[in-house]
Amino acid sequence: MAKKNIVIDTSAFLTDSACIYKFDNNDIFIPIKVLEEIDKHKTRQDSVGFHARNAIKNFDALRGRGSLSKGVRLDKGKGLIKVIKASEICLDELPRGLSHKVADHLILATALTVKKEQPNRKCVVISRDINMRVIADALGLHTEDYSTSQVVEDADKIYNGFTSVLVDDETIDQFYKGEDIVFDPDFLKEQKLKLYPHEFVMMVSSANEKKTALARFDDTIQPLRHVRDNKESLSFEVSPRNKEQSFAFDLLFDHNIPLVSLIGRAGSGKTLMAIAAGMEMVLGHGDRKYDRLIVSRPVQPMGKDIGFLPGTAEDKMLPWLKPIEDNLRFAIGHDKVKLKEYMDIGKLEVEALTYIRGRSISNAFVIIDEAQNLTAHEVKTIITRIGENTKIVLTGDIEQIDNMYTNETSNGLAYAVEKFKESELSGHVTFRKGERSKLATAAAKIL
Repeated sequence: MAKKNIVIDTSAFLTDSACIYKFDNNDIFIPIKVLEEIDKHKTRQDSVGFHARNAIKNFDALRGRGSLSKGVRLDKGKGLIKVIKASEICLDELPRGLSHKVADHLILATALTVKKEQPNRKCVVISRDINMRVIADALGLHTEDYSTSQVVEDADKIYNGFTSVLVDDETIDQFYKGEDIVFDPDFLKEQKLKLYPHEFVMMVSSANEKKTALARFDDTIQPLRHVRDNKESLSFEVSPRNKEQSFAFDLLFDHNIPLVSLIGRAGSGKTLMAIAAGMEMVLGHGDRKYDRLIVSRPVQPMGKDIGFLPGTAEDKMLPWLKPIEDNLRFAIGHDKVKLKEYMDIGKLEVEALTYIRGRSISNAFVIIDEAQNLTAHEVKTIITRIGENTKIVLTGDIEQIDNMYTNETSNGLAYAVEKFKESELSGHVTFRKGERSKLATAAAKIL
């Protein structure tokens, strides 16, 4: 394969601090402007700051091997890495109208200079910035996105936790009678299906498509489980309204599944289901499995300094958690006094994700709302903080992403869903139907 010249944008380093080691034996060129931009992010207390600091450490280690201005070999079998100074950039390569003072334009000017000096080699600009890739393409430069956390090619291929299986009438009848139904590997192979732990199945009669049964598959040696919606034992005013919500309740109330992920559009009830289940298992009349309910959602950008706002960390997070508060009030019948009481006695906590690193959370029901705005690294940081007897629920809508460093297929929520789908410790449901109101459901589809 022909050797290439790679020019890496700042955004790639803020996604993966070790990105320089991911380009085989190709030579890498780093505009000095990129180092300046990385330095601006090093004090952030989120994944961006983490990668910025690590990137700086990596460059410092390379500096010990030789001169970065002349080029340093990354590793055996790897290419050279070289930092391009401002004086080496030919700004005349930039077309009229692109300012020489804009960082992105200087980075592109570096790529144009490299291309001019080595015309026989393909020069590729690596950037997570969509607009920068568009401009690079317009300038005749090859350009590619950079993402190590992209788990599927298309958002439609993300695991949804539910499938349909054709069976005979007798199988459905036996299931309703309480007899054990087991899907052995040969049957699944015949159906061209791969079922994952805790995946929900709608059995459809091959003779009558209207004859169906809902079940949960655990593995090929255990019988299918009936879906439990726990309606009869609820202390609060929330119960499932459709099959996806029933699936969610089945997972949320299963103490053997410490990680549950729920994806759905606005108004589908994913957050409300999670909160209702958490309230039930912390404050309900039945089995109080956990000591407290912790709720949080990312502040965009996650980890942004909230010290300029008055009050405690909890006070500062409250504006970001208003949607959570709305769902909590709904679950307890809009009783503000009772809600405050729960918070005062420590049964309900508002937690800033900024401070979750370094903690070990035990005996708690944890809800992370809007998890689609987390990066893969942030999701890993959160989940690795989970201690004994703790359940964590990730909820979000992958169609509504505010984090510029992620997209539908590389965000932390999608990453967790795909990486954990084969684990017995996890269960997932994708909500398809809206339940907030007819107008909200129509708006989610039309607008």
